[in-house]
Amino acid sequence: MHAGFGLREALAGSHRSWFRYRSLAVDSGLALGYAGAGLLLGRERPPVGWQPLDELGAVLTVLVGLALLARRIAPVAVFATSDALWIVFITCGYWPVVNSMPPLLGLYTVAATRSLRTSVGCAAVVAGTWVYAGLGNAENGSMPTVLAQAVLFPAVVFVVGRGSGRLAERNRQFAELTFQLRKEQEENARRALTEERVRIARELHDVVAHHMSVISLQAGMASYVFPTDPAASRQALDTIADTSREALEEMRRMLDLLRVGREGRPDGRADPENAYAPAPGLELLDRLLDRVRGAGIPVTMEVVGTPARLPQGMALCVYRVIQEALTNVLKHAGQTSAAVTLRYESRAVVVTVADEGSGGSSGEGSGAFRSNTVIAPGHGLIGMRERAKVYGGSVTAGPRALGGFEVRLVLPAPTTGAPRPV
Repeated sequence: MHAGFGLREALAGSHRSWFRYRSLAVDSGLALGYAGAGLLLGRERPPVGWQPLDELGAVLTVLVGLALLARRIAPVAVFATSDALWIVFITCGYWPVVNSMPPLLGLYTVAATRSLRTSVGCAAVVAGTWVYAGLGNAENGSMPTVLAQAVLFPAVVFVVGRGSGRLAERNRQFAELTFQLRKEQEENARRALTEERVRIARELHDVVAHHMSVISLQAGMASYVFPTDPAASRQALDTIADTSREALEEMRRMLDLLRVGREGRPDGRADPENAYAPAPGLELLDRLLDRVRGAGIPVTMEVVGTPARLPQGMALCVYRVIQEALTNVLKHAGQTSAAVTLRYESRAVVVTVADEGSGGSSGEGSGAFRSNTVIAPGHGLIGMRERAKVYGGSVTAGPRALGGFEVRLVLPAPTTGAPRPV
């Protein structure tokens, strides 16, 4: 979790650095572009009443353009600098249009990033400068036109800048909310994974406790019948050896799986009704299928191959995966039928649960489970995959080519214990 958070922070820092360099490149291009365009415009013959651009005018034009380099860092200062240079430019008798764009861009930046009062003040300064330029050549121009431009141009730039600022703020808030939502989703998934592992570990603990009870019983019987029936005593000792080996293996799996967390009901307390219930196995599959049929879903069960005795923990894994998959059918598949196949192969035990659900894999009938997320803490694909992983197996789930949905569990075949019907 901490590694993932560090990676996200590094990526966010990299994104900020890239955005900063990109902004600097854009502003550099604008500054050079405005300076170049001003120099080219200054080479043209100005209107009557304005003098041609000379060396001083060229320097002022370049300075006004270069001021835009810092417009994102200090918008108000850049605006004040560009407008002051523009006023000097006008006072020297040069054509105002040559350097009118940088102050307008400065006004746009202020309107997008600063308060309403500051933005209105800067807009008023631009309007005043525009009127000042018109008064400087009033005998050769139209003051009504100058006044209209002095109001219209700053107003348009002000409105566009304010709208852009609000949009940028909404985008920033949306990005923060998206980041927080992603963090919460990851935290919920981590919590669900932890709680599911603890729940599985408790069931494995029950399996180990059962094995220890068998060992204790067989040891007592072996001690009792040893003087009179050595054959029965030897058989009891063989049972102890097999059971203890299996118990140690389940204990190893439980210790590998166990994580810090609370198991039971959503409030963290244990469920007293099921606290001492035995761990279910394959012998309870028929009862599970009957409950699903009673809920209105026709279910068939097929066993392929020679049934082999599965360790109790592995049988519990098979039962829980089938139970979870059929629960998914009940919740999300609509009116359908389901088929459970338990296949015993030489090197694997393969379980498939398939349906032909009308609510299948798309549209509103597509549930949380079917989109590879978690229905609720402790349920869904997270739990099934964790169970399979304990025994070196895997779980896949997805839509079928002919319609419906399929869950497939593959577990390596048990290597201990003689094959016998389950």
